Amino acid sequence: MQETKPPENRKRTRLVVPSRSDLLLRNFTELIGGPLGRRTAPGVVSPGFFTVERVLVVLTVLAALLGILLKGYCRANGWGSPGQFYATCYSDFPELFRNRGLGDGAFPFVTAGSFFEYPVLMGFIAGATALLVPGDGVTDSRVLAYFDVNATLIAAVWIVTVLATARTARRRAWDAAMVALAPGIVLAGFINWDMWAVALLALGMYFFAKDRLLLAGLFVGLGTATKLYPLLILGAVVLLAIRTGRIRAFLVTAGAAAATWLAVNIPAATSDPAGWKYFYQFTESRPAGYSSPWFAYNLVAGRLGWKPLEAEAINALALDLFLVACVLIAVLALAAPRRPRLAQLVFLIVAAFILTNKVYSPQFVIWLIPLLALARPRWRDFLIWQAVEGLHWAAIWMYLGQVTSGGATQHNIDMPYYVLAVLAHMLATGYLMARVVWDIIDPGYDVIRRHGVDDPHGGPFDRAPDWFRLDLARPSASVLPWRRARTGA
Repeated sequence: MQETKPPENRKRTRLVVPSRSDLLLRNFTELIGGPLGRRTAPGVVSPGFFTVERVLVVLTVLAALLGILLKGYCRANGWGSPGQFYATCYSDFPELFRNRGLGDGAFPFVTAGSFFEYPVLMGFIAGATALLVPGDGVTDSRVLAYFDVNATLIAAVWIVTVLATARTARRRAWDAAMVALAPGIVLAGFINWDMWAVALLALGMYFFAKDRLLLAGLFVGLGTATKLYPLLILGAVVLLAIRTGRIRAFLVTAGAAAATWLAVNIPAATSDPAGWKYFYQFTESRPAGYSSPWFAYNLVAGRLGWKPLEAEAINALALDLFLVACVLIAVLALAAPRRPRLAQLVFLIVAAFILTNKVYSPQFVIWLIPLLALARPRWRDFLIWQAVEGLHWAAIWMYLGQVTSGGATQHNIDMPYYVLAVLAHMLATGYLMARVVWDIIDPGYDVIRRHGVDDPHGGPFDRAPDWFRLDLARPSASVLPWRRARTGA
């Protein structure tokens, strides 16, 4: 008797539907007929042309068009002060094109004597996109073309980020809608090239989830060569490697990341040592950046007559506080009753870095959005956080319009309101961190781990038993390392 193949639809994975699983979205769906019915089987019944990924791409394209439309005033009138601040359409692309020699043919880390205050791969992206702009010299039309070229590429990179997040999330592919529709990316995604680093880290996490460690390390290394923060994922990997005893996962990923970073940086450091060092020297010597807690403190100190913090003191305090946060996260990772998920630890480490760093540019918010979609995909908390970040985004432009260009008084906000906006952004980010910590301490609140799921983003750590666990409840036992737990993953 010939064996019959099972129907193809049985091989498909059932998807988690947000209108069922998320209370906030469930209430919103009442306007369009309510949540998806109980008798449907998403992911099993064929959706036709409109697959999850295709819908996410459409949503991302619409969000990207909205983000570019918000730059309409500057595209029509130019990026001049104070208009670019009051119209909230500021972007680094025109500024750097005019003032870093990009419009005159300088290529960062290649042209001798040119200095660029960003890592090597971001300099290569800036230089390569300048070559795509026709004409010569710095003219208004070339400035506009440079912005449009970079905005188009960022929209494409945004799509890559959404698809990588959706595939990393597996059954919860719809959680990537947070990335596709994020107000933070709409508002700040076209300020700088940070979206490239976000996409590279998203790809690194996707390949790590697939247990393809060399490719994961490759993309983490490329991301670190674009913006330093993707390196922080290795902190989460090493903690989980210690807890599970799977040290090879860390060694392979970190080794591939280091080799990739060196492959990008060594040629630049060899051909233009002064230009390569400039980014690190600039980072160390620069004063507190806008919207950092250190900048807010100096503003308050100036108003009250206190002594402001200098760059050297800020460097030491920022590093010390970040290290303290990392130690606390390490204790949480090694002592939690159940091993934390990779995305949870990456989110906590990156958020701690943002809160303690000496700079918080408005576009840094996009670093956390894909990580939150994987760490804690709760729409209510996500939207509240994004609303607070939107208020901060508006406040910084009103403040910059005053301090950098002496704009009209009726368009400005006073310093205390700006400081309050910075404080609100910090509190909102801290709240998300607290919720993630609570999910780790009590996995019953973790929506990802429902129905027997462990860590779909964890790659080699998924369903791995504990090899080492720090037992804080029994001090005498906590000093006995490498005891095998029999409590499952």
